[in-house]
Amino acid sequence: MSVIDYARKLSKKCDLLAKSIIKETNVSYVTNPLNYAWEYHESYLSQYSNLGAKTLLLGMNPGPYGMAQCGVPFGATEIAKNFLNIKGGFTDPPNRHPKRPVQGLEFERQEVSGTRLWNLLKDIWSTPNNIHKNVFLVNHCPLLLLGDTGRNITPDNISGKSVKSLLKSCDDHLRSVVDYLEIERVIGVGKYAERRANLALSDLDIEITTCWHPSPASPLANRNDGKDWRDNVSKILLAEDS
Repeated sequence: MSVIDYARKLSKKCDLLAKSIIKETNVSYVTNPLNYAWEYHESYLSQYSNLGAKTLLLGMNPGPYGMAQCGVPFGATEIAKNFLNIKGGFTDPPNRHPKRPVQGLEFERQEVSGTRLWNLLKDIWSTPNNIHKNVFLVNHCPLLLLGDTGRNITPDNISGKSVKSLLKSCDDHLRSVVDYLEIERVIGVGKYAERRANLALSDLDIEITTCWHPSPASPLANRNDGKDWRDNVSKILLAEDS
């Protein structure tokens, strides 16, 4: 199996759990970019998953303006289209929130977190290929989870039997990717991602650490006009070179 095969497998498992998650939690809408934006995600995986990166950057789950539009972890549509050269099409998921349209790579609003992170990676390694010779990006959970009002809900804020099954499937997928790519170091983007990596990979000889999350809602990400965030993430990304 390949990284693409593992992503398809995870997508199918997540689709089976969507209705149960809505029934058991305060989540009102569940959509799966690995389904309706699969061509975008496959474009990312096929171009960049086998370039030799031994460090994995692990995110939490998609936001409505990033991966939910372009299928790329921490994606922003301008980055995906004009820098990463993502190709393909998408379908409009029938179960999406009415206030959260899916417009694919033509979506105009740019995801701040994704723009910050990818621009930093670009500043360090210049080209998409050079980036992915050093780091590969994965979200632990591929699902976009929204409340009644369209509020983004993250997996750490829900619980129940279906959520437990979801997280188990996501942990299994992470293990498979780490094993297939022979990953040596996982950097959780934020504490939650670090915690999931520790749970999923506890018996493997892999370095697991964390960096600050680029979200504009995070005081750490905004401190000193973002310079402190860039310094934190750069230092951790380049630690093996020091």
